[in-house]
This record gives sequence, structure tokens and C-alpha cells, in this order.
Amino acid sequence: MTVVSPLTALAALAASDGVLAAQLLGGGAGSTAVFYVGSALVALGVLIFVHELGHFLVAKAVGVGVERFSLGFGPRLWSMRRGETEYCVSIVPLGGYVKMLGEEAHGEELIHPTTDAGGIDPAKSFVLKPLWARFLIVFAGPAMNFVLAAVIFSLIFAAVGIPDFDPVVGRVLPDSAAAQADLRPRDQVVALNGRLVKYWGEIEEAVAASGGDALRLTVMRAGARHEVTVTPRRVPARTPFGDPTEVLSLGAGPYFAPIVGEVQAGMPAAEAGLQAQDRILALNGRPIETWDELAEAISKVPGEAVTLTVERKGQRLEVAVTPRVGTERDPLGNETQVGRIGIARSSSQTYRRLDPLGALWRGARRTWDVTVLTLVSIWKLATGTIAASNIGGPLQIGMAAGQQAQQGLVSYAFFVALISINLAILNLLPVPMLDGGHLLFFVIEAVLGRPLSVRKREIAQQIGLALLMLLMVFALFNDISRLVPVGKLFK
Repeated sequence: MTVVSPLTALAALAASDGVLAAQLLGGGAGSTAVFYVGSALVALGVLIFVHELGHFLVAKAVGVGVERFSLGFGPRLWSMRRGETEYCVSIVPLGGYVKMLGEEAHGEELIHPTTDAGGIDPAKSFVLKPLWARFLIVFAGPAMNFVLAAVIFSLIFAAVGIPDFDPVVGRVLPDSAAAQADLRPRDQVVALNGRLVKYWGEIEEAVAASGGDALRLTVMRAGARHEVTVTPRRVPARTPFGDPTEVLSLGAGPYFAPIVGEVQAGMPAAEAGLQAQDRILALNGRPIETWDELAEAISKVPGEAVTLTVERKGQRLEVAVTPRVGTERDPLGNETQVGRIGIARSSSQTYRRLDPLGALWRGARRTWDVTVLTLVSIWKLATGTIAASNIGGPLQIGMAAGQQAQQGLVSYAFFVALISINLAILNLLPVPMLDGGHLLFFVIEAVLGRPLSVRKREIAQQIGLALLMLLMVFALFNDISRLVPVGKLFK
């Protein structure tokens, strides 16, 4: 019954990224395309299987017979039968379905539950089950996608850990709580309120949970131990969508040494002769202590020549470089010009592994956070706050899957978890043809005391299908327009 079309659902939230298109169309495009397509198919296969497994398991649990469990649509590539159920893989990998006994029955069969329509055992008929049972069967598909995401996050947090940094103070903002408390760059925090600290993330978590109460930090500075009392302040901030908000902050971040980790070919830094492991000491004579200071200073001078004082293998060098003018776009689509020279900092990231219970809690919380973010994204897309050009389709999904797979198993698993949440939410939207549409019909049935007529449901299904097809066409147009400029499409 419940048919899911992941490519339709995922299209609504796939963010555009011209870099991905450039990678796909660049050197080795053939092998890259195959890798990207393969990565996308594996991800979609997992999502479809888990989604349909939810419908299947709950249907079996409440006594509904299942005729077919299919991954994909159309002609079958492989199938086998176990008991009353045929398991198959079909040729079109854009979704899947679970076909249940009696799901096509309606009308008089709903009114007379003793009717044995077409030789179907009434005890195993989907439509003859209580409303709550049918509701659970349909809801179980999206619910399993939420569970999958939480499990993936939890496994990563337990086995690999949460990306974190050493508890060493980096840049301290002027007039901030940290500055007032005399916290200094390179102070190493060894304890917080008497509790040992191993990671910077522990400090951030304590600040967020402090409610604005003072925190007692024990820091090591130049070999001496100091006690510092700092009171977090509420400061203006921005949500991921650029909306104003307030957060508790010390006004200090973790320390990132101004050491070059990677130099991008063809960018000003490479042309000026900067090399990996160069340490930036000053910019136009002004001392640079942290990577954040360097990045901010360069971003403010697009197109202006600057002189970097560099330490390389014990020697000091003066390097002239002109930041290239680049465009930075926030989640709302607003663009600003910034300077870029094409360097990345040397990695100082570590991983904080969580115990099993902590990993489960953090995995569930991360799933909730992404769910809220996704719902806000959908609302902002619907209201026009986020430009419709951010909608991506199957090509974009394939490129994103391939890029994450290239970065490693952890990045790819995170991608699958994020898309699983998107799929769950979008399938719960009250659109006929999706699970949410079926659930809406059940709510109406509960209110009216009877199901909608067959004709009304058919009309609703046709409208829902039309809307989904329009979304697919629009998303595919966006994909193509990112690969080929819009003007060339109509020449």
C-alpha cells in the first residue's frame, strides 16, 4: 500500500552546490559519475528498505497479511516467495512498496467487516483492521527512518566520537566575558567547577547549561596554575537561517594555530608560494596569534594586496598575496563579497568517544535537532524565505552522496542519517500519495466516523501525484540549470 518515492521527497531539501557540479563535469567525469550514482543507489536502497521494513513489521505484528515486499518499482529483477509474501527487487530504484491483503477493498467491505472479499481472510485484511492499527502501519515507515538516523548517529558517537578540540583558549573577543575575566589565548583549561576537562566541547556544554551563572575555570598559563571566574553573557547570534537570536557565550573559542595545512592549487596563496606547514606570524605587520584572526583579516580585504610574515623551517619570509574576491552566501541566499587566498588550517581536531548510553542520548538529540531544522527549512521554502533555487533533485542527491562517500565512511553514514530524517518528515506531510496523506485520511475517518468515499480519495491521490511530479520536474530543472547556465538552456 504505502508507496514511497525518496527522490521526490529528498528533492525538497537538497541544497545546491556548484562545486559538486564542477567536480562531476571535470576530469574523470565518467568514473566519478559512476561512483556518485553507485553511492546514491546504496544510500537510497538502505533508506527504502528500512522505510518499507517498518510498514512490513507492524503489519505482521497486528495480523495483516503481506502479499509483496518490493524494493523499487516496475518489472521485477529478482524475487522469491516465503509463505504468503513475495520478496522482490524491481528495476526502477526510486522507491518501494508493501502490498497488503485487502488494501484495495473499500466501500461496502468497510461497512461490513465480516465480508470475505475475493477470498481474502477478513482477519488478515488491511482495511478491516481497527483504525489505530492502520494508522500504526502507515506511521511505522517514517518512524523507522527516524530510528535509522538515531542509530547511525549513536553508533558513530560511540565508535568514532564527536569532533572536538583540545581545551585551549584561542581568540578572545574584546569586551567579552572571557576578556573581562582575563582569559588569554593559549590558556589551557584543565578543570571547570572542580571537574577535569579534556575537550573544548565540555566547556561549551557547560556554558549552554549555566543559565548565566558564573563558572570557575582552572587554567594553566606559562606553567603556572590560575583560577578564573567567568560569567557567560547573552550575546546576539544567528540561527542557521540567519534569523536573530541570543546565546550564552564566553566570547572565546578553541585555539587554532595559524599554521597552513593545505594550499589550493590555482589560488592566490599557491601563486604567492605559500606552503603547507607555513606559520603565519603577521599580516601587514600586525601580529597574528590564531587562525580565526587570520581568516577574518583576509576576508575583509578582497582584491587588496597584503603582506604576510611567514615562518618556514625556522626562517622568516615576507610573502605578498592579493586575496581573490569571492562570494559568500548565507542560508537565506544573501551574498557578500569576501577575500579568499585558498588555504586551509592545519587540523587540530580530535574525537570525543561517548559511552553507549551517552551515545544513544546524543544520537536521539541530534535526530531531534535535525528534525527541527528540516521542518523550519520546509516552512521557509513554502513561505519564500529560502529561495526555491535551493531545491535540488536526483542529480544533486547523487552528487552529494558521492562527495560524502569520497570523504569516508563516517561522512557517508552522516549523509544517510540526514537524508533519512528528510525522507521521514517529507513522507509525513499531508500530501496524498505519501504516508502523510494516508494518515490524513485516517484522521478524517476518525472525525466523520466513516472513510472518505472512493471517488474523493481517487481525486485526492491524483492531485497529490500531480504535485509530486511538478516538484520532481522543478527539482530536475534546478539540477540541470546548475550544470548548464539557464541562458544556454533556451538557445
